[in-house]
Amino acid sequence: MLTGKNILLIIGGGIAAYKVLELIRLLGKAGANVVPVMTKAAEEFVTPLSVSALAGAPVRNALFNLEEEAEMGHIQLTRDADLVVVAPATADLMAKMASGLANDLASTLLIARNKPVLLVPAMNVAMWENSATKRNVDTLREDGCLLVGPDEGDMACGEFGYGRMVEPIEIMAAIEAYFSEGPLTGKRVLVTSGPTHEPIDPVRYIANRSSGLQGTEIARALVSLGAEVIFVTGPAEAARPDGAEIIEVETALEMAAAVKDAGALDAAVFAAAVADWRVVNASQSKLKKTVNKALPELELIENPDILATVAQRTKGRPSLVIGFAAETNDVVKNATAKRLRKGCDWILANDVGGERAVMGGPDNQVVLISDSGAESWPWMSKKQVAEALALKISEALA
Repeated sequence: MLTGKNILLIIGGGIAAYKVLELIRLLGKAGANVVPVMTKAAEEFVTPLSVSALAGAPVRNALFNLEEEAEMGHIQLTRDADLVVVAPATADLMAKMASGLANDLASTLLIARNKPVLLVPAMNVAMWENSATKRNVDTLREDGCLLVGPDEGDMACGEFGYGRMVEPIEIMAAIEAYFSEGPLTGKRVLVTSGPTHEPIDPVRYIANRSSGLQGTEIARALVSLGAEVIFVTGPAEAARPDGAEIIEVETALEMAAAVKDAGALDAAVFAAAVADWRVVNASQSKLKKTVNKALPELELIENPDILATVAQRTKGRPSLVIGFAAETNDVVKNATAKRLRKGCDWILANDVGGERAVMGGPDNQVVLISDSGAESWPWMSKKQVAEALALKISEALA
């Protein structure tokens, strides 16, 4: 699949740089030509000799090389590439990209490029969660950069959280997906995800325990199959899916408006845990305890039914509309009734009241309910559930 493809591999300075050696080996095995570029910091973690030996090409690390720069070699590197991969993409490298800085070979290549860039972030969890890094990531996504990762896990520094560089096999999958036309190529799919927050006052809100992980994994799986994904998410904890159009919302009304504005769709997957009600008389200032201990009266009104609205469209209805049903008892019975009531094609039902945490947890067990009946799936990771669902969607839209 990668035979003859030219990969410009920019290696940043981080402990995860050791993983790049395996990535180079896998790229070579797949038939790709790897041109390695190393930052000075990267050379503190892996040697240019090791990188060069595996890549079968000399390491580039100097911006001012008289022999190469006589022909503007740093420009030519990007022109010859089919894809630029930055791994590990450190906070510093991404900050330079987002700001347009070019003070060494790596950053100059990234500014001078005319080819797509795949970023593989790796850094301490606090650095990943820093507001400056988040702004830079948002900017880079808006600029068209693709991202894979980071993962959640143990750090070399002893801390735990998001920031861990994904494994080489996952980077390879992302590269192969970029060069391949999957079964959903040309299809436009909407995915909603996460909770909604319905304000009570500027401090408090009505919400639920949804982490948004299942929605993110569904979007990732659809992107990997070639779909154009519009990802509408509430304020979820889960990382946003790379390669999708991200639309951030907070309330159910905002989510409904974003779905309405999404345009023509081939399929829609409503994985968001939308709040059923919102507060009509939400206060513009923080509610205070009163002297007589009187409790505030909250007037609730039902939120719009986003799933039913799309499923029951008479014009412009997606070919496939999929909902989720989080139940605590009579799962199949209640979800079957919900599917008929909403008018959607499929419902994925799960028991959120059992001993194993589904909402906020890493795993899920669903029952796919359709006109054909109820199909029970085993306990799987949410990523595996998403991959199985994405394949079924591709089959249904074929």
